[in-house]
Amino acid sequence: MSQRRSGILLPIFSLPSRFGIGDFGPSAYAFADFLSRAKQRLWQILPLNPVDPALGFSPYSGSSAFAGNVLFISPALLAEEGILSPDDFGDLPPLGENRCDYGQAAAVRSKLLDRAWEIVRDKPGIAPGFDDFCTGNASWLDDYALFAVIKRFVSIKAWSDWPRELASRKEATLLRVRAEYSGELAKQKYFQFLFFRQWTKLRRYCRKRGIRIVGDLPIYVSYDSADVWSQKSLFKLDSGHKPAVLAGVPPDYFSATGQRWGNPVYDWDAHRKTGYAWWMKRMAFNLNLYDVVRVDHFRGFVACWEVPAAETTAANGRWVEAPADDFFKTLRRRFSRLPLLAEDLGVITPDVRSVMRRFRFPGMKVLLFAFGSDDPGHPYLPHNYIRNCAAYTGTHDTNTIRGWFEQETSAAVRDRLFRYIGREVPAELISKEMIRLVMASRADRVIIPAQDVLGLGAEARMNRPSTVSGNWRWRLRLSELSPPLADELRAITESSGRG
Repeated sequence: MSQRRSGILLPIFSLPSRFGIGDFGPSAYAFADFLSRAKQRLWQILPLNPVDPALGFSPYSGSSAFAGNVLFISPALLAEEGILSPDDFGDLPPLGENRCDYGQAAAVRSKLLDRAWEIVRDKPGIAPGFDDFCTGNASWLDDYALFAVIKRFVSIKAWSDWPRELASRKEATLLRVRAEYSGELAKQKYFQFLFFRQWTKLRRYCRKRGIRIVGDLPIYVSYDSADVWSQKSLFKLDSGHKPAVLAGVPPDYFSATGQRWGNPVYDWDAHRKTGYAWWMKRMAFNLNLYDVVRVDHFRGFVACWEVPAAETTAANGRWVEAPADDFFKTLRRRFSRLPLLAEDLGVITPDVRSVMRRFRFPGMKVLLFAFGSDDPGHPYLPHNYIRNCAAYTGTHDTNTIRGWFEQETSAAVRDRLFRYIGREVPAELISKEMIRLVMASRADRVIIPAQDVLGLGAEARMNRPSTVSGNWRWRLRLSELSPPLADELRAITESSGRG
């Protein structure tokens, strides 16, 4: 964590693939090769959990805090293993490569994964390691598989609208479902087995090339998730098992009325009584998946912006304290190594800074936010960075640097930016200049969105906070990762002492 390194932010779904969205297949390995050639030692991704069409396919609104998104399973790798054959790809519909097509990706992969299951299900042991995987992950896998099967075969509604016996998890009813759908439950577990097997192989490939994975842990889980359904007591729900309050953030840079996320809020008193057992399990799981864990909305561990469920915006919420000290001391006792990166953007109060200092958690510095005022002491200006932080040109929630420059900057902002750089810079070069600024800073870690490495405009923006549709769709073209680009990035990296 303290080494001077740099890397690239690129979600798995943004990788090239012939199957609708990116996956753990050949393009992921090609991207790792690009990182290695460019001497980038960090690959930051976004959450890997299953996504929900009703929530715009946001990776921060998953149906499980533990399960993997099976859309990331690579059919091409299954063919290399001999599980699938070329004939299985014969009638694939044409899928565009410029934007993520989640609907088509789900349809295509569902057919191919069902075919893979048909081939292996009658074989002794199904697959080497499958039984051990199911046993080792039973604490979350059993409930997730049951949740997914009920969603598919009994009721697609939110779990609170299921038949009462299922919503309340009456044991006799669950036993009946397990018996009736035993084959489907095994299939869901097999898909998770494939997901984690492919991910483990990709991570091992990266590690051999000196690349560390920066994962992303959303602080909250979706209401309609296996976690809330199976652990109701850990969340602030009303007598009808609906959220009493919802998580969000107050008005800020991204929204004048704040952001009402819709996630249920944790009942921290209930967590404390268990010794934070659910969180200990979740953190152990993520530390096993990634080398560094970026904790999204870190401030929620110190105080949460609670919005009454009846409110339509987040403007009328209130801060409610969480037991930050006790929680992080418990984590420290449980884990000798705790490589966390705190997402500390937005409304950050002194108590949050105090917790970060006490536990030495690095925060984020976003260069795009540095020029809104004529303040040489602005904490996001590179000359003010401390070593123990991660510096970014922008994030998945901001515009690209070129898009920001072309669409969001005033004449005054551009003047401050040019004075800081030392000269006027045209739009086609602004991303490169901003990359040089963060690379030359004191920050131990620098992470650059792939779109900024490529100098792309607003058309490549990943997400617009407070909107549901049209996000999480940008995709990389493999041809854009040219050897000259890798060599140019390598030269910047080496000259800034990050090689």
